[in-house]
Amino acid sequence: MVSVEQVVLNFGGFELFKGISFFINPRDRVGLTGRNGAGKTTLLKIMAGIQQPTEGNVVTPKGTTIGYLPQTMILSDLRTVFDEAETAFSELLEIDKKIGQINLELSERTDYESIEYHTLIQKLTDLTERFNMLGGHSVHADIEQTLLGLGFSRNDFHRSTSEFSGGWRMRIELAKLILRKPDVFLLDEPTNHLDIESIQWLEEFLKNYNGAIVLVSHDKAFLDNVTNRTIEIVLGKIYDYKANYSQYVVLRKERREQQLAAFRNQQKMIQDTEDFIERFRYKATKAVQVQSRIKQLEKIEVLEVDEEDVRQLNIKFQPAVRSGKIVAEIKGLSKAYGTLKVLENIDLYIEQGEKIAFVGKNGEGKTTLARIILSELDYTGTCKIGHNVKIGYFAQNQADLLDGELTVLETIDKVAVGEIRTKIRDILGAFMFSGDDVEKKVKVLSGGERTRLAMVRLMLEPVNFLVLDEPTNHLDMLSKEILKDALRDFTGTVLVVSHDREFLDGLVDCVFEFKDKKIKQHLGGIYDFINKKKIETLQELNKKSPSEQASRTSVIEEKDAEISFEEKKEINRQINKQEKLIETIEKTIHSLENKIEALNQKLSATGGSDFSLFGEYEQLKKEHETAMSQWEEAQTTLDTWTSKKIW
Repeated sequence: MVSVEQVVLNFGGFELFKGISFFINPRDRVGLTGRNGAGKTTLLKIMAGIQQPTEGNVVTPKGTTIGYLPQTMILSDLRTVFDEAETAFSELLEIDKKIGQINLELSERTDYESIEYHTLIQKLTDLTERFNMLGGHSVHADIEQTLLGLGFSRNDFHRSTSEFSGGWRMRIELAKLILRKPDVFLLDEPTNHLDIESIQWLEEFLKNYNGAIVLVSHDKAFLDNVTNRTIEIVLGKIYDYKANYSQYVVLRKERREQQLAAFRNQQKMIQDTEDFIERFRYKATKAVQVQSRIKQLEKIEVLEVDEEDVRQLNIKFQPAVRSGKIVAEIKGLSKAYGTLKVLENIDLYIEQGEKIAFVGKNGEGKTTLARIILSELDYTGTCKIGHNVKIGYFAQNQADLLDGELTVLETIDKVAVGEIRTKIRDILGAFMFSGDDVEKKVKVLSGGERTRLAMVRLMLEPVNFLVLDEPTNHLDMLSKEILKDALRDFTGTVLVVSHDREFLDGLVDCVFEFKDKKIKQHLGGIYDFINKKKIETLQELNKKSPSEQASRTSVIEEKDAEISFEEKKEINRQINKQEKLIETIEKTIHSLENKIEALNQKLSATGGSDFSLFGEYEQLKKEHETAMSQWEEAQTTLDTWTSKKIW
């Protein structure tokens, strides 16, 4: 369907692609992967015909349609959301217009037997068949289904696109692309502006789509759920795997290990042969064997090991003075933009050392509440920041706010103060900006490189409360993992606004869901939250009738009104305490069971002849029984506190 043939691309003296070739089949689901700056976005542009390679070609059969979604684009604001989405059916709209014109003309004519009349009838028939073939009668239903799937409400359909943020307008462009149904989708970071529910809707759509898909994404779960093939770009070359991302990671490791083993074996054989030649070169009795070995060496094709990009992002947040136990305390907080209410009567309590996530649909107030905590927005109610709290903030548009005319070095030098200025190059090197990279202007950096540079700015000053709004947008897989590890090791408090399931998994232990101007706390990780909400199928939400939902909401609100903020805070504190206690006890039980098992094996091996083992065995059994009793007691206490939590 799409053939990339020996593509070479040079930037000045740098060769980005070194003669790469591959073929996209009609039902392929391809994930393009590689480090930031490897050329993923550039390759999509070449396939879309937007950028021309230095050498080579991209060949597509005549009539093949390609739909390309870039990371960023210039958007117009001339229509409503529905009307803008309708432009995806430009051919259908033109056909419908012509059908209307012909019907009007036929209604005014009376020369039913003329050639011209019959020609119009035939033209009307052809246009009607084409209209039906393109699904003309289901256009509005398709538009509605797609917009709803991408998170728009029916109330949004007739609002001007100018009323929406850049992220929502990108969704409109994605909707138009989906509605066009191209033969090949080229998608560059399509999940960057989507919430978790919309991502899962898009996953289902792409999995069932009839055409081919080539996408760049740093969302591991999204890649695993959508793709069946992975093309890796490494140092100008590509490596093609018939597997999704997780399988590719395993296969890549195995492939490299096999290459290294074969290379070592060949090098040993070459060395042994050269030693033989050197030892017997001047012995007449071995002349024939020496010449044979020399010819053997000349015929050997030296095995190659795939080059590997070994640069690594090394992030470690600087230690800061410990904050007080209470980091933020929010009570009865509300926020409105004009007549539009975003948050209403919110209660939130954040303690030192917690790692929490804000999730929910875009526009529900996640970033708004984060900015209120930063004292950037006005509000009603109370928001108290705790003693000695120093906040570091990373905004989702942080990378876009950098001055494009400054170099990487100038960008950091401009904000660095004091002794840290002597370590600027070391810090930039840790973020993979080394050598001449620091002299690059910001405007030529890739999205991931800009995000890394913005992260450097955040780390110049020690903080004990990190507020991160979509920090993983544009970061590659490895950079995300290293950032995640750094945040896990961070001793302060972390608040993350994110839709990236894999990034949040294992990082946060509490999720706050934003919905209908309220927030709801879910203890546990992100997948605990997803399973509770049954977001993956959305069936649970559809099962309940509006009256049942209204009744349930009424009961919760009545009970919620009876519980004070202080009582809620105490319930949450006790639940957290019991969950941590249970986790500690379970680790103790696991350790004791391993020791008991090891002792059983020793007793079996000695046939019970070593009597000292029996005393140790009995002691371990008693400790195990005590731990089990403690676990049961803690679990009962947790169930009691959990039953009191109804909001």
